[in-house]
Amino acid sequence: MKGILVFVSFAILSHATVIVPKIKLLDGRNVPAFALGTWLGNNTKGRVEPSSHEVEDAVTWAIEAGYRHIDTAFAYKVEDQVGRAVAKKIGEGVRREDLFITTKLWNSFHARDQVAPALRESLKKLNLTYVDLYLIHWPVGQFNNLTYDYTDYVDTWKGMVEAKQLGLARSIGVSNFNQSQIDRLVQSGLETPAVLQVEINLNLQQPSLLSYCREKGIVVMGYTPFGSLFPSKAKEGAPPPRVDEPALVEIAKKYNKTVPQIALRYLVELGVIPIPKSLTKSRIESNLDVFDFSLNQEEKDLLKSYDKGYRTIPQLKWVEHPYYPFGDQI
Repeated sequence: MKGILVFVSFAILSHATVIVPKIKLLDGRNVPAFALGTWLGNNTKGRVEPSSHEVEDAVTWAIEAGYRHIDTAFAYKVEDQVGRAVAKKIGEGVRREDLFITTKLWNSFHARDQVAPALRESLKKLNLTYVDLYLIHWPVGQFNNLTYDYTDYVDTWKGMVEAKQLGLARSIGVSNFNQSQIDRLVQSGLETPAVLQVEINLNLQQPSLLSYCREKGIVVMGYTPFGSLFPSKAKEGAPPPRVDEPALVEIAKKYNKTVPQIALRYLVELGVIPIPKSLTKSRIESNLDVFDFSLNQEEKDLLKSYDKGYRTIPQLKWVEHPYYPFGDQI
């Protein structure tokens, strides 16, 4: 794998000292190998809308616990909360250069000349002069009236390159692109994406995509890292395991960890940067505490066996778009 682990950052928890490695990107910059997610997700009534400060609190607790990588997006509608938390912690002595902030270009800004203005808008909400990583959120373009925008994502990528050249983003990458779509970007003669962010969890491990990214030196970030582990979040028909799976409980007991921590550690050992989301202080701290043990081969083989190619977030509403990325994976 071309991305290599370098340096460390230290987080003092109430029960442990966590050493978080960093991974070197293609462009020479370093990204912390663990991130806090800030998408609030969905519940039985649909999308969870942000209130006034729940994400601000979560980001504050995360930075205090030792997280240095925060993942957000224009579409999450929480960039302002992330910005307030970051500003507060910088005011208390955390150095901006020690933080790694990721945000994403939404589908309604895919025209090449809209990319930099969209990022400037995000930066205004984040109260930052640059982000460390800017991602195309989806290859699918869609206008605000919900009609499709058929802008070629290669043109969108040209806008991303220009945003980086303007100093608005230090690194650029993509999210929810499939291998052939990434190949088109690589073969366009433009900069290769530094990062791919996709769904990765026990039910959707995507080994061929991970292998491809290793070959190209593209670092993978994994969202929805718990998949269907929690019964309250599992859709009807979602494959096992759940958090009370006896075999996983046994592994967790062996390492004095929780089953969610075992799932996160497995992703780390796959070379993936997990992006767990939580609004609970104790869980934010617990999620990070996965760098002081390693799984053995028998345990990894068991965890690998849960891969059923099951996608938690297929976004079927875009299935008719020519750039829908999961056509052969649903």
